[in-house]
Amino acid sequence: MLPVCLAYSRTMTRVSWVTAFLDLPPDVHAVGTHFWAAVTGYAVSPPRGEEAEFTTLLPPVGDPYLKIQRTGCDDASAAGPGLHLDLHVASADHSAAGAQGLGATVLHRSEHGYVVLRSPGGFTFCFVHEQLSDRPLPTRWPQQHESIVDQVALDIPADDYETECGFWAALTGWPVRGSVSRPELRHLVRPDGIPIRLLLQRLGGEAVGPVTGHLDLACDDRPTEVSRHLGLGATLVADHGGGWTTLRDPTGALYCVTDRDPRSGLGR
Repeated sequence: MLPVCLAYSRTMTRVSWVTAFLDLPPDVHAVGTHFWAAVTGYAVSPPRGEEAEFTTLLPPVGDPYLKIQRTGCDDASAAGPGLHLDLHVASADHSAAGAQGLGATVLHRSEHGYVVLRSPGGFTFCFVHEQLSDRPLPTRWPQQHESIVDQVALDIPADDYETECGFWAALTGWPVRGSVSRPELRHLVRPDGIPIRLLLQRLGGEAVGPVTGHLDLACDDRPTEVSRHLGLGATLVADHGGGWTTLRDPTGALYCVTDRDPRSGLGR
């Protein structure tokens, strides 16, 4: 019998785009939407969905890759803000079957064609069929610096780390690269044109529970970018000095501003 990852790699569907979805409870939905629109400089689309629960952040040029969902009282994420990923593929059903072979669990098959799944470590993601391809450029701010939301960091308890790294690498077919100076960090090498990079972060201490995620920005002037965020309502959590600053948005969710190049996404 072939190893699961090899068997899947021979039939897997290419991930052509990645969308990050902010899941916001009703009490913080408005403030969160306003904040992330201001942080990115993107317009907010008209709402859609049966309960007008979905909106998209629209870059001035390029295809959208950041969306917002107002969660309901029955949603598991309604207890607080969260994040999930949409992986864009040609066939959601085909990709879901392959993901199940890697250890994912199917949570819901929508009549609209998308499939909701959970990774082995408990992170929610969807396969969707919307085909997009034009990656937006970083936003140029009046302070003469650039920034862009370009990374989702998966925060993984140590006991689940190797399983999750193997799962996401096999699921996407993207190579895994480690950090020489930060052994708790690995990332997947995204193909050209994909707007979101996936960072795999091993949590320390006695962290338990499902895998969660947070947004990261790349910028070419971190102090100025952090100051801009504070002016928009973010709260400083920690300035790590080694390339990133952790902030908390007005909904209570953590995110980071990093020194990575906003055009390549790589360290500088």
